[in-house]
Amino acid sequence: MTTQCFEPLPGETLLWGDTDAIGLYDAETDMAEVVAMLENEPLLGKGFVHKIEQLEDKDWEREWMDNFHPMRFGQRLWICPSWRDVPDPTAVNVMLDPGLAFGTGTHPTTAMCLEWLDGLDLQGKTVIDFGCGSGILAIAALKLGAAQAIGIDIDPQAIQASRDNAQRNGVSERLSLYLPKDQPDNLSADVVVANILAGPLRELAPLISVLPVAGGHLGLSGVLASQAQGVAEAYEALFELDPVAEKEEWCRITGVKKA
Repeated sequence: MTTQCFEPLPGETLLWGDTDAIGLYDAETDMAEVVAMLENEPLLGKGFVHKIEQLEDKDWEREWMDNFHPMRFGQRLWICPSWRDVPDPTAVNVMLDPGLAFGTGTHPTTAMCLEWLDGLDLQGKTVIDFGCGSGILAIAALKLGAAQAIGIDIDPQAIQASRDNAQRNGVSERLSLYLPKDQPDNLSADVVVANILAGPLRELAPLISVLPVAGGHLGLSGVLASQAQGVAEAYEALFELDPVAEKEEWCRITGVKKA
């Protein structure tokens, strides 16, 4: 099965000049046959560059678990793997198992969103996590004092991972989860965070912009630094935007909804 997964749509600006794809195959696989198949793929053609490596056989799940360790964000917040002990029992600790969903805190975009949430006064607030993935941002907001959180994602596996992590952190009753087709009309919140991609953030700006109440906070990430201006322009009419925060090649755009 071949899936076209290259952005952007015709007429839009390229996100990447080159796209890397990595495949993991059984040791018995005929790699010459795989390469021949790829060379006949119209999206790639015979000019694509490839490399074949033999990997040491490992327990990859255990390898990943060993490398996912507790991480601190901001002044109060720790993200801790569910199978490890927390380093600071007095801190705000989120116990996380991402399952098949995005969001562990290791990616710069997630890290910047967590740091931003840690710096807000969330006591008694309502938070929407648009593109919730593992639920890490919504759950962190609840542990930081938010009264209610709403997670929205197009992926049913993300909804399940968020539900499992909410239960693990004792916040299930305060977290509502929806696929877009199921979300209630007229949603609003004091804080809205969307850690997705630049293209969807631009395209969905009319939808995302109406979610924060007047005076509410907006946080956007999943955006390369080179894409920040284009994303900011989609929101600046309705928000007083802060200076863009950057980490590595990624950035975070935040602001307050105009009255």
